[in-house]
Amino acid sequence: MQNIWRIFFRDIKNVSRNWVAAFWIGGLMLLPSLYAWFNIGASWDPYSKTDQLPVGVVNEDKGAELKGGKLNIGEGLVKELKKNDDMNWKFVDRKKAMDRVEYGEYFAVIIIPDDFSRKLATVIEDKPEKATLEYYVNEKINAIAPKITESGAGGIVDKITGSFISTVNGTIFELFNELGIEIQKDLPDIKRFEDYVFTVDRKLPGIGAALNESLSDAESAKRIIQKAQGEIPDVKRVTNQGLDTIDRTTDFLNKAENELNKLAPTIQEGLEQVQEMAARVNEFLGQIQTSSVDLSGAETINKGIADKLSASIQTIDTVEASLQSLQKNEENTNQKQIEDALNQLEKVKLEMQRIQKEGQKLNDFVATKQQDVNELIKGIQDRARKTDNDMDELIKRYKQTIEPAVLGEVAKAKGTLNEARNILQDIQGTIPEVERILSNTDKNIDKGTETLQSVSSQFPYLKDKISQLAGRIRDIQGETNINEIIDLLRNDPNAEKSFFEEPVVLNKNSLFPIRNYGAAMTPFYTVLAIWVGALLLISLLATEVIAPHEFSERQIYFGKLLTFICIGFIQALIVTVGDIFILGVHIAEPGWFIGFGLFISIVFMIVVYTLVSVFGNIGKAMAIVLLVLQIAGAGGTYPVPLLPTFFQTIHPFLPFSYSIDLMREAVGGIVRERVYRDLLILSLFGVIALLFGTFFKGPLSKRTKAFTKKSKESGLFH
Repeated sequence: MQNIWRIFFRDIKNVSRNWVAAFWIGGLMLLPSLYAWFNIGASWDPYSKTDQLPVGVVNEDKGAELKGGKLNIGEGLVKELKKNDDMNWKFVDRKKAMDRVEYGEYFAVIIIPDDFSRKLATVIEDKPEKATLEYYVNEKINAIAPKITESGAGGIVDKITGSFISTVNGTIFELFNELGIEIQKDLPDIKRFEDYVFTVDRKLPGIGAALNESLSDAESAKRIIQKAQGEIPDVKRVTNQGLDTIDRTTDFLNKAENELNKLAPTIQEGLEQVQEMAARVNEFLGQIQTSSVDLSGAETINKGIADKLSASIQTIDTVEASLQSLQKNEENTNQKQIEDALNQLEKVKLEMQRIQKEGQKLNDFVATKQQDVNELIKGIQDRARKTDNDMDELIKRYKQTIEPAVLGEVAKAKGTLNEARNILQDIQGTIPEVERILSNTDKNIDKGTETLQSVSSQFPYLKDKISQLAGRIRDIQGETNINEIIDLLRNDPNAEKSFFEEPVVLNKNSLFPIRNYGAAMTPFYTVLAIWVGALLLISLLATEVIAPHEFSERQIYFGKLLTFICIGFIQALIVTVGDIFILGVHIAEPGWFIGFGLFISIVFMIVVYTLVSVFGNIGKAMAIVLLVLQIAGAGGTYPVPLLPTFFQTIHPFLPFSYSIDLMREAVGGIVRERVYRDLLILSLFGVIALLFGTFFKGPLSKRTKAFTKKSKESGLFH
C-alpha cells in the first residue's frame, strides 16, 4: 500500500516541479469542459430562432364564391402569415421561389394553388373536393431544417383547417340556431301534428268502416234518388189536387162568413128578446111579490108565466139552432167559443124549464099554502133575476167575443189557405228544378261512388303508412326529446365556432419542467465530456512508471489509478460547476448534480484506465469504440424505443445509460428509486473494472508490453 501512495505522490511532485507538465495537466482538466459547454451553448434554444429560417410563400389562389359571398382563403392566409414570426416568410412568385429553394437560399417553399378556395367551397356540394397545398423542401441543406420547416407547413395546414372548420361550423350553427328558434316557434304546431297523426292512427279503423259505410250509403242514396225521380209525377198530381182543395175550402169559408154575417143579427135579436122576456118575468114576479096575491087568481098568473116562459124557451131553441148551424160550417179554433155559448144557452133554457115546473107547483099548492106560494114566488123571482143577468152576460160575450173571434178565425183561415196556395204554387214551379237537381245528383253520385271505390282501394296503403309514421314518431319520442333538440340547435353559434376551431385544448402539465433544449441536453454533453476527459488523460499520460522493477504490477495499477482519478475528479468538478455558473443552466438539484458528476468521473476513469493499463494501445481503441457505441445507444439524444434493435439490445450494458439518467434526475427533479438503481449499477461497473485490473494486470502485462514494443518498432506508434 505504501508503494501505491509513493507512486501517486511522485506524480504530484513531478507535475508541480515541471511547469510544462503542469500546463498540460491544466489543459487536460479544462479541455473536456469546453467540449461540453460549446455543445450545450450551441443547442441552447434552437427552436426560438426559427424566425431566421427563410421559407418562400407563393399565393396563386383566385378565390371563389360561397352562398353569394366571396371566399379567398389564400389571401387571408397571406395576411395571417405577415403577422406571424415563426419563420422568415418570403412572399414571392412561383419562379423566384423555386429558383431560390433549389439554390439553397430558401429552406422550403409553400405554394397556394389557384383552385384552393374553389375546392374548399365545395364543402356544401354533394361531392366536396379536398384542397391541396404544394410544399417543396431542400433536404440536402441541413438535417434538422426540413423537419422544422415541415412542422411550420403543417402548422399552416392546421391553421387553415381550423379556421375553415371554424368558419363553416360557425355558419352551420348559425343556421342551426335559426332553425332551433323556428322549431321552438312551431313547437305547438308540431305537437298538434303529432296529436293529429296519433288521432288519425287511432281512428283509422273507424275511418275505414265509415268509408265502407259511405260507399254503401252512396249506393243507397242512388236508389233513393231514382225512387224520388219516379215519384215526381205523383208529387205534381198531389200538388195540383192540393191547389184544388184549397180553392174549394176558400169558397166554403167565404160562404160560411157570409152566412155568419146574415145570422149574426138574428142571433143578437133572439138573445135580446130572451133578455126582455126574462126582465118582464122578473118585473111580473116583483109585482106579485109586492102585492097581495089573490090565490083565486093564481091560475091566471101561472098561465101568464107559462106562456112567457114557453116563448123564451122557443127563442132559445132558435138561437141554439143558429149557433149549431154556424158550428157545423166553422173549421177553426172558434169551435170552443161557440160550444161555450151553446152550453150557457142550455143552462138558461134549463132554468126556464125549472121555472115552468115550479110554476106548475105554484098552481098545485096555491090553494093550500099561502106561505109556500110566497116562498115559491120568491124563488121564481130569484131565478128569473139570475136568468136576466145571465142573458145580459151572454149578449155581451156574443157581441164582444164570440162573433169577432169567429169572424177573425174565418179571416185567419182564409189567409192561411191563401199562403198554402202560394206555397203549393211555388212547389209546383220548383218541381222542374227538383227534377233537374235529382238528375244531376244521380250523375254526381255515380262519380262519387267511383271516387269512394278508388279511395277504398287505396285505404289499406294509407292506413299502413300512417301507422308507420305514428310508430316512428313514438320511437323518436322514446329516444329523443324535442326540447333537448331545440336546446342543442339553439346553442351559441360563436361558442360552437370556437369549439370546432380548437375542439381539444392540450393542457400541458410538466412533472419535471426543463426550461430549454440546452438544459435538456446538459446531462448528455456533461457525461460525454467526462468520458472524453478520461480518454484525453489516458492518451497523453503514461499508465506505467519509471523504474518499474521497484514496484509490482498491481502497485503500479493502483498507484497510477489514484493520479488519473484525481485529475478526472477535477475535470468533472470544472464541467459541472461551469454548467451551473458559467452557462447558467437551470438545475433542479445543483448540489446533487455536482456530486453525481464526481461519482461518474470516478467510475469512468476506473473503466477507461483499466482498459488502457491492462491492454495498452488496444485498450485505448477499446475505450474509443465504447465511446462511439455509448453515444449512439445510451439514449442521450433519441429515446431508446426509437433506436435500432442492436442499440436497444446493448443499451442496458452501457455505463452512459445510467450516467445520463442519473444526471437527468438532478437536472429535472429527483426520483430516489431511479437514483439508487443508477448508483448501484454504476458502482458495479467500477467494481468489475477494479477487479479486472487487479487480477489481470500482471498476467497480461508482459504480452501487452511486447505488443506495444513491436508496434513502436514500426515507427508509426509511440
